[in-house]
Amino acid sequence: MSYLTKEKKATIFAEFGGNATNTGSIEGQIALLTERISSISKHLQANKKDFSTHRGLMQMVGKRKRLLTYMSKHDLTGYRQLIEKLGIRK
Repeated sequence: MSYLTKEKKATIFAEFGGNATNTGSIEGQIALLTERISSISKHLQANKKDFSTHRGLMQMVGKRKRLLTYMSKHDLTGYRQLIEKLGIRK
């Protein structure tokens, strides 16, 4: 599995969170979780019996879902822009 480097995390937070040091922003956290979920999904397609990684993936999906629910309640326009930019809802 390819882990996220410091530079990759900084670019994700710079693009979605405002600047590279704003690691607490909801948008940045959701974007980071989306990146990790996509890389783990690729890993699990090749390694179908890796059940511990599958459990971790389900936990990340749940955390992202909770963050998206929070964001939709507090900033609906930002929520819609974020899901459009990330392409996670249809």
